[in-house]
Amino acid sequence: MDNVRIDKWLWAARFFKTRSLATDAVDNGKVRLGGERIKPARAVKAGDLLAIDNGAENWEVAVIGISDKRGAAPVARLLYAETEASIARRANEAEGRKLYREPGSMIKGRPSKHDRRALSKASE
Repeated sequence: MDNVRIDKWLWAARFFKTRSLATDAVDNGKVRLGGERIKPARAVKAGDLLAIDNGAENWEVAVIGISDKRGAAPVARLLYAETEASIARRANEAEGRKLYREPGSMIKGRPSKHDRRALSKASE
């Protein structure tokens, strides 16, 4: 297999839970190939450098394997290699989230009056 659509590859590499989420991310410019916006039908090949924003984290990866089948996570991990800068940045962001939690991160659903007052007090 020489080439696969970028949205299929992102789904197979487990950056997105569904292929439609991967397609939407590519359409909205959340996935870039060499700094350029791409279309979901763009073929990905080994050696491509991708910048991926999947909502939770930002990744910078080099494609080392091609697959259009979604498999187990250890198998999906073999499809890409994360850059050293990306690893350091994600670790730094995780440490920052551990030290400073967002005020509204513990609230589930619509905040109550009490929750809203606590949020506004925390943002002052």
